[in-house]
Amino acid sequence: MTKVTDNNHNYELIVAKSNVKQQAHANTLASFNVLKDVLKELVEEFRTALNGKVSAEVLPVYIEKGPFEAEFKLAGDLLVFSMHSNIFMFNREHPIWKIDYVKEQPLNSYCGIIHIYNFLSDSFKYNRLQDLGYLIARIFINQESHFFVEGKRQSGELVKDFGNDVVTKDVFRQILKTAIKYAVDFDLLVPPYDQVKIASVEQMKDEISHSKIITGKRVGFKFNSDDI
Repeated sequence: MTKVTDNNHNYELIVAKSNVKQQAHANTLASFNVLKDVLKELVEEFRTALNGKVSAEVLPVYIEKGPFEAEFKLAGDLLVFSMHSNIFMFNREHPIWKIDYVKEQPLNSYCGIIHIYNFLSDSFKYNRLQDLGYLIARIFINQESHFFVEGKRQSGELVKDFGNDVVTKDVFRQILKTAIKYAVDFDLLVPPYDQVKIASVEQMKDEISHSKIITGKRVGFKFNSDDI
């Protein structure tokens, strides 16, 4: 009889976790679609504000890349928005475990993730496959559409309001404007001399024909999660 009870408990746990993960995935996908809508609105706002003041190449462009990816190009910067298809749990040292919202219901910790990466637009234009991009924000969304965001210049205390904050268009607008401003302010630095003093024949031929020497905004420098 004990074995049956144990088995039933295991089955219930599997069902509960599966349902939570499915709901978190559905909420993250729905939120990602809202994020895409906000990106389209921002493109129109930027174009209205910049039209006639800058060349056409500088004006922002939204690029739909499928259900789990979208791009926002602005001048020399490309922001890549990517939703992971899986649901994640946090390690035991993460501050999420200190808030009552998760202590009272640990299943609330299961989250989908939307990543925001910053690349140079030329990296894609010239197919420089070795160029580097930088994760500048990631958004976590759970079964109740509660969220928190980690990232450069994003909200202050990491998970403080996870139990209250819910995804909305206004929330995404704030997150996206912060990410875009950070990317624009995040300048391309000249790499240290010792990082580029030697080049192969292949690299030089590629450099001459397609500007393909490895490039990134912080090549040769540390990129820290200093203000996450």
